[in-house]
Amino acid sequence: MKNVTVYMGPMCAFCDAAKRLLTKKNIPYKEINVALDESKLEEMLKKSNGKRTIPQIFIEDFHVGGYDELRALENKGELNKLLSN
Repeated sequence: MKNVTVYMGPMCAFCDAAKRLLTKKNIPYKEINVALDESKLEEMLKKSNGKRTIPQIFIEDFHVGGYDELRALENKGELNKLLSN
């Protein structure tokens, strides 16, 4: 399975929802709290082309986007395909 990274922050309902969806599907992910490390915030901004909202979700180098985009991929049946290719 490909590596999944979730850039998140404290008290973020969309971050929690994304993590719940990934956990429910037994998809392991790396969680990076951008509020605790400014260098990780800069890393997220660079990888996401300046998107400042959280979460920002990546499957390997593919930028999924936020929770809404992750949920849309799941609803269309495309999330599993992205993870297995």
